[in-house]
Formats: sequence, C-alpha cells, structure tokens
Amino acid sequence: MRLNLFALKQVCAFLFFFIFPVLLIAQLADSVPKTKDSAIHKDSAATTRVDSAGLHPDTTIKKAPAENLSATYSLVIRNLLKQNLFLNSSGQPVSFVNQVKKHSIQDNLFYLLIGLTTILGFFRFFYTRYFNNLFRVFFNASLRQTQLTDQLLQAKLPSLLFNILFILTGGIYIYLLLEYYGWISMANFWQVLVYCILSLGVIYLIKFISLKFTGWLTGFDKVTNTYVFIIFLINKILGILLVPFIIIIAFSTHVLTTAAVIISLLFTGLMILLRFFRSYGLLQHQLKVSRFHFLMYVVGIEILPVLLIYKGLVLLLTKNL
Repeated sequence: MRLNLFALKQVCAFLFFFIFPVLLIAQLADSVPKTKDSAIHKDSAATTRVDSAGLHPDTTIKKAPAENLSATYSLVIRNLLKQNLFLNSSGQPVSFVNQVKKHSIQDNLFYLLIGLTTILGFFRFFYTRYFNNLFRVFFNASLRQTQLTDQLLQAKLPSLLFNILFILTGGIYIYLLLEYYGWISMANFWQVLVYCILSLGVIYLIKFISLKFTGWLTGFDKVTNTYVFIIFLINKILGILLVPFIIIIAFSTHVLTTAAVIISLLFTGLMILLRFFRSYGLLQHQLKVSRFHFLMYVVGIEILPVLLIYKGLVLLLTKNL
C-alpha cells in the first residue's frame, strides 16, 4: 500500500513536471496573439486618430522630397527673376495714372480713308481694262472716237462706279480744305462730310441733266455727249489722283499739309483748264463759237454755280455747326 502510494506520488510528480511546462508554453502562445491583437487595435486606433487629423504616416514620409523640390524650384525662379534685367523685380515700383482714352476724329477719318482706298483697289482689280483705257484716252491729245473711247462709252457700270468714286473723293477733299482753312470745326464730322459729298453729287447731277436736256432741245446730241464725256473723264482721273493728296492732308504735319493743299489746288485748277481746252479743241469745228464765248459759257455754267454753292455751304455750316 505504501509502494502504491509512493509510486502514485512519483507518477503525479512526473506528470506535473512534464505537463506543466507544456501548459505554460501553450499559455504563452495563446497570450502572445492576444497582445498582438491589442497592439493592432492600438495601431488602428492611432491610425484612426491620425487619419481623422488629416495626416497619414506614409504621406508625411512621401511629402518630404516634394517639399524639397518645391523649395528648390522656388529658389531657382527667385534667382532667375533677380537676374532678368527686363523684369527688374528688385527695382523700386513706379505707379502710373491710367487715363480714359478719348475718341478722336482722326480715327473716323482713318477708317474712312481705308474704305476709300479699298474701294479704289476693288475697282482697279475688277475693272482693270477700263482703268487702263481711262488713262490711255486721257493722255490721248486728240480724244477722237477711237476704239478705246468707244469701249469707255459702252462700259456703263464701270463709268458709274468711277463717277461715284470721284464724288466720294471730291467730298472728302472739300471737307479737308474747309477744315484746313478753319471754316468748320471737326466736332460734327459725319454731318459736314455728308453735306460735302451730297453737295458735290447734286452739282454734277444737275449739270449732267442740264447738258443732256440742252443737247436734246437744240439738236446737238453728239456735241453734248462729247462734252459730257470729256467732263466726266477728267473728273474720274481727278478722283483717282486726289487720293494721295487726301491722305497727306489728313495725317501729315502742318508743313506737308500746306504743301499738299497748294499742290492739289494747282493740280485741280490745271485739270479744269485742261477740260476747257480739250473741250474747245473738239467742239470748235462742230460749233461756230469763239473762244471768248466758250470761256464765258464755262465760267457761267460750271465755275460760278460751283462757287455759289460752295459759298452757301460754308455760310450754312458756320452758322449751324
């Protein structure tokens, strides 16, 4: 019985000392994951706190090189701005007073002359043959009924368009003369300009109708047609050649403007005298009139009405404008 108890004690002791360490190891193995889980919970809590604050540990690590690059970039840009002489970033700032841009009459005149030269260019491009024949007939001293003259007489539409060009050019030229001599002000630009253009157009329209009516009434249709052809031929040439004078008078200095005005007036007077001599040279064999009577006719029918209308226009504009 004693042996049995002693053997039982030994077996129990053996089992105790053998199994207990195993139980301890198992207990440590079970406890370790629990600690890891708790660490994970702590990390998740810390991560949650960090994420809620808007800063992530990984992003803070990655932002460090980007901040260095931005600092380097800013330094390079700052050095470039300092070294650039055209920017002068290190200089003392200067303030400027901005003024409202005032509208000038010269702007209207500029766009008007651009339109006039564009119209002349279009006519020159689309009616090249008529344009060339116009100058050929003009420099032909005899101006007899040649083939070129017949072509000009048959071209009705180009003739009308070049007559309109003369009215526009002559109206602008008259306006610039009035403004140059100080008889009008440039305050009412468009109104005065329209008056000048319409007045010149009405003058030549009345002259054309009266000449046609006189030729029909007296039976000298061919004579009046030749005279009308000469008048409007020289007017077309004058309307083309006055364009450069208009540009010089409008935008040049006072010295050049004065020279352009004098030369253009002499040129216009020369063209009127040329019209008189060319007309008389062609019509003296068809009409039995002397040079004095023909000169009186030209002065009474063409020059005096133009001067009277011009004087009346000046008085009207100086009173109303």
